[in-house]
Amino acid sequence: MRLSFKKTLHPTLPAIVALASLVWPAGGCGNQAPDRPGETASAAVDERIPVHTAQVEYVQKSLPIHATGMLSSTAEQRLSFKIGGVIRRVHVDEGDVVRPGQILAELDITEIDAQVSQARQALLKAERDLQRVEGLYRDSSATLELLQNATTGRDIARESARIAEFNRQYAEIRATRSGKIIKKFMNEGEITGPGMPVFVLFETGANDWVVKVSVSDRDWARVQIGMPAQIRLDAYPEVVFSGRVRELAPAADPANGLYAVEIGISPQGRRFAPGMFASVDIQPPKSRRYPVVPIEAIIEGEGSQAFVFALAPDGAGVRKIPVEIAFIEAAQVVISSGLDSVQEVVTSGAPYLNEQKKVVRQ
Repeated sequence: MRLSFKKTLHPTLPAIVALASLVWPAGGCGNQAPDRPGETASAAVDERIPVHTAQVEYVQKSLPIHATGMLSSTAEQRLSFKIGGVIRRVHVDEGDVVRPGQILAELDITEIDAQVSQARQALLKAERDLQRVEGLYRDSSATLELLQNATTGRDIARESARIAEFNRQYAEIRATRSGKIIKKFMNEGEITGPGMPVFVLFETGANDWVVKVSVSDRDWARVQIGMPAQIRLDAYPEVVFSGRVRELAPAADPANGLYAVEIGISPQGRRFAPGMFASVDIQPPKSRRYPVVPIEAIIEGEGSQAFVFALAPDGAGVRKIPVEIAFIEAAQVVISSGLDSVQEVVTSGAPYLNEQKKVVRQ
């Protein structure tokens, strides 16, 4: 009977323990204090970005016009034959200095002389025909129309002979002025056509050197002939050459939409060569009012294009404004466009902003 009694009690022990474990937490919870009304689990986080702003100031300035170009000459000439043919002789090479009237190249004149002779013979025949018709006309054996036709034929032959004689004179290339041969395109034995360049001649006097640059329409409108310019050549970085605007293109280049400007430059004792790279600053006398902002306000700059942040009308956000930089002066940036209606810009904190961020001014 004992063995059966123990077996009866043993299965009820886990149930008693489980019941105790359920009762104990309930008793323990009774000693905890109730939550206080209005108490929160954690304080709210302020995600607004603190920023500082600066007023947009204005200055009266005459901004220089900056452009780049190549050194060239006003006396650049592309010399060619008036008629085509075989080049028999070339008398000069690249780099040679030539004088006015000097023969530079000649054509083989065999064919040209034949054309001259042919034109002369045609003229003699036309004159004989005219004399014969005049005699017949006096004897009333030829009509007035035949006489007029013979006269016209003689005149045409005479002009053809003049053309042949004129072309014979241009079977050679002569230098029209003193200068230097900087390019030779053809050699002896090659066949050239009328007007095909054979040489490029540069006159290299002190007053013949120019820098040719291209500017936008806005800058072109500010430039006038005679304006002073400062020129820097890569070949002479330590020298600032002085120059003046000589010519302005009346129309834009269709290829790039820019306007050509020609600035005269003096060598100032330096040795010049065509094609030298130059940077030019033209200083217009007229000034205008430009906005100025601290350099800390500029973000995402590339070349003359950049952005600034300005406070939104509600003061809680910002708006991103594209601007064009004229130049940087010390810690200030002169803006050429983009800030017409902006009173102040963000300085401190600008690199961390976008238009979705909220800000607080400090």
